[in-house]
Amino acid sequence: MSLTGKDVAEIARLLNESQFNSLDLKLGSTKLRIRRDGGGGSRGRWVADGDESSDETPQPQGNAGVEPPPSPPPSGSAEPASEAGAGPGAGEVDVPAPLLGNYYAAPRPGEDPFVQVGDRVEPDTIIAIIEVMKLMNSVRAGVSGTVTAVLPENGSAIEKGQAIIRVKVD
Repeated sequence: MSLTGKDVAEIARLLNESQFNSLDLKLGSTKLRIRRDGGGGSRGRWVADGDESSDETPQPQGNAGVEPPPSPPPSGSAEPASEAGAGPGAGEVDVPAPLLGNYYAAPRPGEDPFVQVGDRVEPDTIIAIIEVMKLMNSVRAGVSGTVTAVLPENGSAIEKGQAIIRVKVD
């Protein structure tokens, strides 16, 4: 039996919602280890590898399924994720992530973000990149209006359906 990329993504999603920090899986000759990567700069990111040299078993961890608090945004960046809990106001809609993965606000590190608060977007405007298994997927706004909030922290893990930006529609 072999696992597809979709299978691995679903396993990572389920594990992210659990209290565990890692998972070692063996299906016939297929071996998969998924662990929360604690390395610098990739908080909340799941890493799959084929290293079966360790005997460690999944250990419950108090906040393993909870995103860590965001670090202060760099100057000139959009509003942080704290705005996410408020929900869209009158005439506003949230643009959801079409898939789970790592969210990137700009085409490359150090470049300007695709959109910032106050920017005008059209349905075909690229608002973000979501990386899934080393594949970069462009995300389009799908609506016309003005950006009122950019919700996830750049580089953070996001789930399918999680709001990326909030737009005051025309």
